[in-house]
Amino acid sequence: MRSGFPRFPRTLLRALLPRAERDEVLAELEIEYAQRAASHGTRAAGRWAWRQAVHSAPALMRWSWWRGWSGFEPRANAYRPGGNLLKHWLTDARYATRRLRARPGYTILAVLTLALGIGGTAAVFGIARPLILDPLPYANADRVAFFWRPGWWNEEEYTYLRDKFPGYQRVAFYRPADVTMRDGDAPTRLLVGISSSWDLFDVLGARPMLGRTFRSGEDVPGAEPVVVVSYGLWRELGGTPAVIGQRITLDGTPRTVVGVMPRGFWFPDPAVRIWQAQPINPTGRNGSYALVGLMNPGLTVDRMGPHVAALVKTISERFKYGENGDKTKDAWVKPLRTELLGKMTPAVVATFTAMALILLIACVNVAALMLGQVEGRSTELSVRAALGATLGRITQQLLIEAVVVGLLAGIVGAGLAFVGFRILAQSLPIGVWAESARFDWTMFAAALAIALAASLVVASVPLFSLWRHGNLRGALSGGRTGGIQGRGGRLERGLVVAEVALAMLIASGAALLVRSVTNLYSIDPGVRTTGVAVVDVLSSRSLDGNLRVRKITEAVDALKTMPGVRSVAASMRLPLLGGGNSWSTVTEGRPASDAVFTYFRMVSVDYFETMGMRLIQGRLFDQTDINAAADSTSREMTVVINEELVKKLFPGQNPIGQRLVGSFRYPQRIIGVVNTVAEGALTDKPEATTYYLDRRAWFGSGGSFVIRTTRPEDAASVLDNARRTIQRVAPEFAVQGVTTMDRVFDKAVGPARQIMSLLTLLSGLALVLGAIGIYGVISHFAARRRRDWAIRVALGLPGSRVITHIVRQGLVLALMGIAVGAIAAAALTRLLSTFLYGVSSVDPIAFAGASGALIAIGVLAAFVPARRAGTVDPARVLREQ
Repeated sequence: MRSGFPRFPRTLLRALLPRAERDEVLAELEIEYAQRAASHGTRAAGRWAWRQAVHSAPALMRWSWWRGWSGFEPRANAYRPGGNLLKHWLTDARYATRRLRARPGYTILAVLTLALGIGGTAAVFGIARPLILDPLPYANADRVAFFWRPGWWNEEEYTYLRDKFPGYQRVAFYRPADVTMRDGDAPTRLLVGISSSWDLFDVLGARPMLGRTFRSGEDVPGAEPVVVVSYGLWRELGGTPAVIGQRITLDGTPRTVVGVMPRGFWFPDPAVRIWQAQPINPTGRNGSYALVGLMNPGLTVDRMGPHVAALVKTISERFKYGENGDKTKDAWVKPLRTELLGKMTPAVVATFTAMALILLIACVNVAALMLGQVEGRSTELSVRAALGATLGRITQQLLIEAVVVGLLAGIVGAGLAFVGFRILAQSLPIGVWAESARFDWTMFAAALAIALAASLVVASVPLFSLWRHGNLRGALSGGRTGGIQGRGGRLERGLVVAEVALAMLIASGAALLVRSVTNLYSIDPGVRTTGVAVVDVLSSRSLDGNLRVRKITEAVDALKTMPGVRSVAASMRLPLLGGGNSWSTVTEGRPASDAVFTYFRMVSVDYFETMGMRLIQGRLFDQTDINAAADSTSREMTVVINEELVKKLFPGQNPIGQRLVGSFRYPQRIIGVVNTVAEGALTDKPEATTYYLDRRAWFGSGGSFVIRTTRPEDAASVLDNARRTIQRVAPEFAVQGVTTMDRVFDKAVGPARQIMSLLTLLSGLALVLGAIGIYGVISHFAARRRRDWAIRVALGLPGSRVITHIVRQGLVLALMGIAVGAIAAAALTRLLSTFLYGVSSVDPIAFAGASGALIAIGVLAAFVPARRAGTVDPARVLREQ
């Protein structure tokens, strides 16, 4: 007979009520429902039934939960929600918690060991996610490609090729273009920006949050100056829609704000805060632009080969290039992500790999600790097995204990990730991305997910040891007597070998980077970096050239009066910062085909002394050159050249007094030769360089003041005073940054230095964890054979022989791990190939250094339990047994 009680409330109550009382309660509800239906109607009775179910559900669920959590619910009154399985899980969780509280040493060591690996891995994941995993903030990201030689294209080339790019719908160009903004009497502010053709945002597929992006015709000379601002700059300008149409003065020129980009947008990096439409000069040859193009539908970077070849042919027919600027060689296109983020990816991947290895070492360590705990509980577990405990029941308890440890480690690891995230972001060579890196809740979720995965890995080791035997009591009794050569001992030994092998991977990578960085620091840059402070400035492009030079002179004179200053100079660009500013130069009277690639630098009179450069021949700039530069009737410039230019243009000749042509409108008479300096990258080949006195030839709106202090250690301490002095004497200059030449040299060494520091720290952590693993397994080995050692010592075996034997066991484990790790390292250290200089990825010296460290750690870790076993009193041990 069909019940009148509504189906859903009945089903809900049936699921929540105890089995022993379910039928009785439901029957009473049926009776009550029938009475209400007869007196008030079925609708009213139905509403009553729903109220009973809904109002009773929370109380029944709480009752079910807490009775199940206690573990003492009689079977006759067991609840349907979760049943016995939930009750057993809750009971085992409480039991695991009590056991962990009863063993604080083991618990703290296990949780902290796992938390270190979990926290580091989660922190690196938080950095890697926006760089490697998150989509780029451009709708056309998959169809946009970068052209080869970014930063070398010029306006003349772009104007000629604008409608001749095969395979592309549209190609835009851009270059860095930082600007200054000054409000009233306040110090001039620097805004990091770029100048581009009008179609840059269309190529990217980027849409503004407010207003619009550039329009066709806004990149031609004479067009209304317009800018698009970032979300952050928009907030600083008031953060209202009224900013659209507002005029702001940049570099002394009013410009109209036409758009605001959305929060999270960046190009080409998060430091850029403003984008300007660049008026294109069809004959301009300022080669500082990058090209980025939107490929035709259906095309990918891999299929652009024929189109690149066609473009190279067009270029070769129209333009002629020197050896260093030849765009017809090594032509390629790169995906947008590869060009924008590719340089950071190897560092992040290498660090993430190292952190993952640390996490694996931590898992192995905790697994070995847990295996030792299982062996230590062999008597207890044997008794439980004799009383009827099944292998599955004990397996569940061990698994839940590992999960509890993992969850605790996940919570602690999330805290460590939060604390170490900013430090790690600053330590990785990711440039301005370090400033935009943010800790978010996805990292906390990642830490918990990693913790659960790690706990399952940890639990698999003791569970494998139990399930492999089948017979629970036999397995447990064998664990007490097997020693390191028994089954349990072999598994434990295997774990330590794996742990040492993983530590060898990290240590060998760190050793390779130490060797590489040592080689880089041994390179002579040609200048004395110690004791030199640097202040980088930018002036408005609208500033008159004569006024700019006068302000530079006033700033130099003011900086010289600061206490502790030995000499001061100015330069348009400093060594070790990547080259730039170059042209072709030839000796007067020789054909243009003999011209050579040459860097050019505008410097003040004391530049060579301040930078510690050596005079090789002739003389340096002096007052006579300053006077000549100030003479408007002079038709000649004086220059200083470096040794490399002498080798290229004057082999076997005296260059002093000879003249150069090919740049500026005046011939340049050579007055001196200085040593060759690393004007480009630290590892670049030597390049020819010409130095001009800044009185006549100051170039561009940016430059640097260099300050040599009387005491080398005072370079960093004068920076704040130097900044204030420049802002007071020359408020037209915006200070871009302050640093020292030692830091410039550190940066020139490249990301290898930062990765080396990280991997060295991680290898130290790996060595500590490896030592803990060796110590643990040797301690178990010595403890299991304690009676054996006591008997042998009682029969006359010297204690030193016992120590030697036990230490040998630790040494063998270390050597086996080193051998396995060296084989794996030979393959995996290739991940570091982009950071290596003057060293192979299988360098024997680096591998020997890592091996030596691991051997020493292994012997030391084994010696502690060995000495304890070798000095024990045999009589005491035998009495205890």
